[in-house]
This record gives sequence, structure tokens and C-alpha cells, in this order.
Amino acid sequence: MTKNNRLRRLVVDDTTWHWTVRQRSRVAYDHCHLKLSLYPEGRRGRRLVLLFSPADDRSVSNCYFDSGALVRKPDHTYLNLHEPGTVRRLLDAAAPNLDLHPTARTVEVDGWPYFDAITEPVTASP
Repeated sequence: MTKNNRLRRLVVDDTTWHWTVRQRSRVAYDHCHLKLSLYPEGRRGRRLVLLFSPADDRSVSNCYFDSGALVRKPDHTYLNLHEPGTVRRLLDAAAPNLDLHPTARTVEVDGWPYFDAITEPVTASP
């Protein structure tokens, strides 16, 4: 099995972003996290980190399915953090957080609200 945590590039308008996906695993699954880190080229020190942790209705990849995978269980909505289109949509949704914290070198936020923002909402059963 190969590691899929290399540094990647994403060009958005006139800005080149670098991004990585890291998995932090502990003994128990509820301590496993996926971290999507993005930073613009040329402005070192400004980093946006989206943290995805498992919850009752959310799953993150561990050893059970593909690397970088996120699943919202009620409607089986799936995203993969290794896909540039997914990262672009998450970046578009979460980038305003950098402006909210202009002096912070790293802005770490819960990624699940942005997952929900870029996917179809869960509909309630009748």
C-alpha cells in the first residue's frame, strides 16, 4: 500500500494553493482524524486546516475504506479529500475563515459544516 499524503497543487484564479491530506490514527476509531491543510503559495505561514473527526452520523477513512474518504451516514453522501474538485469546493466554502482571523498563522476549523455546505442536505423522512 502506498502513502497518499503528498503535497498537491490547486490553482484558483491567480492563486496557487498547496494542500495535503493527513490521517491521524489512534488505537480507538473515535480518535482517528482526517486533516485537510491548505496554504497559498508565497504567503508562508497562513494555513487553513479542516479537521474531520468521526461522529455517530459521520465516518472518516481508517482501514475500512479508501484513503481520504468521508461519509455522511444518513444519506450515504461520500467525498474524497484526494480529489481536486472536492478540495476546491471545500476551499471555496471555508476560505472566508482566513479573513476572520487575519493574524493567525493557522486557522483550524471543523470540516463537517463545509462538507454539508457543498453537498445536498439530508432530507427528513416522512
